[in-house]
Amino acid sequence: MPLNRQANAAISNGRHSPAEKVVPPPPADKKLFTPGPLGVSLTTKQAMLRDLGSRDVEFVNTVSFIRQRLLEVAGVPASTHTCVPVQGSGTFAVEAVITTTVPRESGKMLVLVNGAYGQRMATICQTQGLEHRVLNFEETQKVGVEEVERVLAEDPSFTNVAIVHCETSSGVINPVEEVGRAVKKLCPEACYFVDAMSSFGAVPLNLIGGCVDFMVSSANKCIEGVPGFAYAICRTDRLLSCKGVARSLSLDLVEQYLGLEKNGQFRFTPPTHAMLAFCQALCELEQEGGVKGRAKRYQANRKVLREGMASLGFQELLGETHEGYIITSYRFPDHPAFSFKDFYSRLNEKGQVIYPGKVTKADCFRVGNIGHLFPEDMQRLLHCIQEVCADMGISLPLKTSS
Repeated sequence: MPLNRQANAAISNGRHSPAEKVVPPPPADKKLFTPGPLGVSLTTKQAMLRDLGSRDVEFVNTVSFIRQRLLEVAGVPASTHTCVPVQGSGTFAVEAVITTTVPRESGKMLVLVNGAYGQRMATICQTQGLEHRVLNFEETQKVGVEEVERVLAEDPSFTNVAIVHCETSSGVINPVEEVGRAVKKLCPEACYFVDAMSSFGAVPLNLIGGCVDFMVSSANKCIEGVPGFAYAICRTDRLLSCKGVARSLSLDLVEQYLGLEKNGQFRFTPPTHAMLAFCQALCELEQEGGVKGRAKRYQANRKVLREGMASLGFQELLGETHEGYIITSYRFPDHPAFSFKDFYSRLNEKGQVIYPGKVTKADCFRVGNIGHLFPEDMQRLLHCIQEVCADMGISLPLKTSS
């Protein structure tokens, strides 16, 4: 099956017209209520059903189109910013940015942590032997701007500051723009890095207004592509100033950029099929109305889920002021018959895939609102949850713990 003709024309023209109407996946597909990988459209899957050589001019044009279009989605100009795709999962791009940007001499990173994915950045620093400090916040709370300002005022020697936009372990949305402005006020030369893995493409983020130097995300998140690569949106001048700093050959973001600029090609084997799918996914993002349109659908999904789960008596982990619409964490029911393993397995048998929780101080599970999901899918999940609870002998609505 050839690449969708709108996407193919878009590559040739450097722009694109809306993709064909999105077709729901076949009924046999499981619904993934997860933070990624996600369910994707049938047309995105079909885009992968052909082979292209990694040096083929059509594939080189595909890569160029993706890089250009991602800058447009990010709302930044090509005159000051660039997009650098990196083979692998999102963590590959996170590690590429950290190991490329923290100076070899006198480098020191401040890592703002309120969940597992912020902690992962600290682990990368530790593994690489990079000097760093972890500023911890509660997993159910946002990163505190005032506390960040206090730490930076006390020690303005930090060369790098890193934060997660949507901390997917809980669902908290952090105030990355406010933090970025605080960083540049107190440490003007510091490099500010945002992990927007699970938010980019659906949660508005002003990279320029938020003073963001580097941002990363992944193909298999809100753009609704498939796993295989991640990407960094970078201020080009800051990126080039890091030449020679990288601690890795394959994760050297500067050399990756220079190679792409030289001949449009990856230095090492690229994920050709994943990039063909991503090209189609970008067209479908535009057809839906861009970031605002995608956010509208995800917010509608979240509304159906929130109201339905509340009517069943399930308690959310977070307060509404801290939670976005990407993923929602629910506390385990306080019922002797409840077993998450059994609950998960029974839902999975019905084609409904949820995720275990990832916070350390509460037993909970997570339900994603993103991917190729629609409000009717959330209704179906709620119906299946009712059926599973009945089969497990759990009466609904759940009784509130005293």
